[in-house]
Amino acid sequence: MALFKVKFDLQKRVKLAQMLWLMYWFAVTAGALVFAMGLFFKIELRKNSELMDNNESHFVPNLLICVGLLACGINAFGGKMCYDSLDSTKFAKWKSIMKPFLISCVLFNVLLFLTALFCFMMRIPLAFTLAEGLKNGMKFYKDTDTPGRCYMKRTLDQMQMEFKCCGNNNYKDWFEIQWVSNRYLDFSAKEVKDRIGSNVDGRYLMDAVPFSCCNPSSPRPCIQIQLTNNTAHYSYDHYTEELNIWKRGCREALVSYYGGMLNSIGVLVLLVTVLEVVVMVGLQYVNTAMSTLVNPEDPESESEGWILEKTVKETFTDIMAKMKAMSKGGQVEEGEGEQAVATVS
Repeated sequence: MALFKVKFDLQKRVKLAQMLWLMYWFAVTAGALVFAMGLFFKIELRKNSELMDNNESHFVPNLLICVGLLACGINAFGGKMCYDSLDSTKFAKWKSIMKPFLISCVLFNVLLFLTALFCFMMRIPLAFTLAEGLKNGMKFYKDTDTPGRCYMKRTLDQMQMEFKCCGNNNYKDWFEIQWVSNRYLDFSAKEVKDRIGSNVDGRYLMDAVPFSCCNPSSPRPCIQIQLTNNTAHYSYDHYTEELNIWKRGCREALVSYYGGMLNSIGVLVLLVTVLEVVVMVGLQYVNTAMSTLVNPEDPESESEGWILEKTVKETFTDIMAKMKAMSKGGQVEEGEGEQAVATVS
């Protein structure tokens, strides 16, 4: 028994084809939007690519770009078939490729659903790659004279000001690295000698942060050096007073920014998936309705359309039986080939 069987006359078939044609072009627009969002996300990632530990984060935007292009092509092709279904003579040329096209639509919808899942799941690996990338980037902050690293200071400063953040996890991360170049240190000064001698690595460490960590909304002039020394500043207690630097870590800020973008794109892709499923089901009704005309020579005759020719269980059983037959056929051919080789030898 056919699944969700519907009877059609000429008027119903025409209305269905016209509605599907319109929906297919909406789907083309949606595919273009997915492509644009993938491209935009890729550009946003490239802005901070120096602060990421690997290039795996570009997998999702590349996938979105490919899926968007595929959606435009598949839906434009489907729209053409719906338009031609208004004329039974024109539709006849599509009958041979309709089934492979519908199968490709099913596979494409699975790909769309997986793409949406990747969008929602990317937040976790993105947090790890940003944590490692920011940690390494902060180490190179001082290397303004080193080729390949000379722009890291500018990149980190711009990022901290744009995202209103400081350090990797928080501002105290700057206390653990030497972020002032040796070029600007007076090694004859006692303070410099004492700071370098205070740690086994011989680094110039201090309880200070770069200027880009300063919060311009603070009424007090920015305190960016000797942050833990209460006596160095008037009426100051770093334990209780609201510091006038950004307390939020840049990893959290970037993950929140990119994560919010990914969630929005994921929802968009899910909506596109729903639209694709609807037009695919509609095209199946058009295909079966055009194939079951009572009188193929009379376009005004009645017909029946359905989603599946049999029930879901029967369809699944048939598919499994065909797959088993194909696998047995392959084994038989392989066995015949081995016998032929043995005979020749």
